[in-house]
Amino acid sequence: MIRKDFPKLGEHYFEERLPNGLLVRVMEKPGFAKRYAFVAADYGSIDAEFFLNGKKYVTPQGVAHYLEHKMFDLPEGNAMQEFAKYAGANNAFTSYTMTAYYVECTEHLEENFEILLRMVTTGYFTDESVQKERGIIAQEIKMYEDSADSAVMENLFRIMYQNHPVRNNIAGTVESIEEITADTLKLCHDAFYDPSNLIVCVIGDVDAASIIEQARRLTPAGKKPQFERCCGAPEPEKVPVRTIEKQMEIAMPAFAIGFRCPDAGRGADAMRMDLIGEMAGEMLIGESSKLYQKLYDENVIDADFSVDYERMRGMALLELSGDSEDPRRILREVLAEAARVLETGVDRALLARLKKSVTGRRLRELDGFEGTCYRMCAYYFDGAEYFDYPEIYASVTAEDVEQFIRENVKEEQAFLSVITPKREEE
Repeated sequence: MIRKDFPKLGEHYFEERLPNGLLVRVMEKPGFAKRYAFVAADYGSIDAEFFLNGKKYVTPQGVAHYLEHKMFDLPEGNAMQEFAKYAGANNAFTSYTMTAYYVECTEHLEENFEILLRMVTTGYFTDESVQKERGIIAQEIKMYEDSADSAVMENLFRIMYQNHPVRNNIAGTVESIEEITADTLKLCHDAFYDPSNLIVCVIGDVDAASIIEQARRLTPAGKKPQFERCCGAPEPEKVPVRTIEKQMEIAMPAFAIGFRCPDAGRGADAMRMDLIGEMAGEMLIGESSKLYQKLYDENVIDADFSVDYERMRGMALLELSGDSEDPRRILREVLAEAARVLETGVDRALLARLKKSVTGRRLRELDGFEGTCYRMCAYYFDGAEYFDYPEIYASVTAEDVEQFIRENVKEEQAFLSVITPKREEE
């Protein structure tokens, strides 16, 4: 067990990589009532196509999410019932790049942690239980299909990317999940839930040595399969469609604008690009910008408007989204603002304030166990150390932000997705 210190944050954690490849990190927080355990697999919805031990597999859309549902099955029953015996509040989620399981409690962490580890590493699938879950997941998919917020982003990804698997729904489609069998789930569990592809994070009033010993005792030996992920063929230079519209039963049009950015890679450079992209969006149309205030005062955008930089393996974008009667004007205004910023230069004083704000927000979030665990795991899978962010963020310059805007916020890299209210039939 080693201790890693981060003096600028006043934080530290204990870490050990077990013989089976599992990485365990523990942040001791004496005096905190809550204890939180988080287990994440470096496996998400974009990992539908891969090579495993030299053989290529193409799995149906939605397998990672389907597997998340079925991981709560144990030979003796449902894990949720086991957690309930020890007052463990538990849940899970699947993203494009990660599947995670977690439990929160004030007492009985040892018992809850044992259930969590056993659940994630067991992989108990039967044809009957897989078939039974199909209807539940189909209902979840239909629920998301009825959500304008989900539809507007899914449509944006579909026109931005012709080949990258981000264009597919995380949960798959009603048709694709029909192809998922117990054998499919076992294949993906064997490939991506090996201890060498997992990370465990535990935070709270706990003893690190005891947590690590428990993980050592309760996780299997593992076999570290050799797999290679596929993110689709390179994207074509010419894009056939840059705007997509859909009608739904909503009161106000919803929109999403995406500026397609190059793959940022992995590691510290990718973490640095996260801040550069975030700062570029904030400078152009964040809440502190003049453009935001202008469009807000003129009722072109409302308080639900957001701007963010998002990336994952093989893709990245600057994303603007919200509700608006005139999303095309927002796009025009952002392009004009980008041209102005490049002509006059980035406001250094504003950039300094924004960087300080983001760094302060990250520091305050360290008391939030959920967000801390998530970021520790996400950046670990990405080849970076999350707690290095103060030094990395400090290195971002006005020139970095200007370069990002110059290279990415351009009309030829812009895409627009709009959901409009359904018209009444005449």
